[in-house]
Amino acid sequence: MSRILVDFDRCEGHGLCEQTAPEVFRLDDEGELHLTREEVAPEDERAVAAAVRVCPVAALKVRP
Repeated sequence: MSRILVDFDRCEGHGLCEQTAPEVFRLDDEGELHLTREEVAPEDERAVAAAVRVCPVAALKVRP
C-alpha cells in the first residue's frame, strides 16, 4: 500500500487537495493540513494521485 508524504513546510493551505480527495485530506480552521490516514486505500488511489497533481506548491507525494 502506498503512503502519502506531506511537506508541511511547503504547504500553504490552498485546499485543493481537500477539494479533490476530502476523504483523505482535511484543512482545519487555521488552514493547517491534516491527513485522515497516511496509507492510501486502493479505492482512494486515483483521488490521491489527482490531489498530488493539483497541489500548487508540490507539498504532496505518494510513495510505495
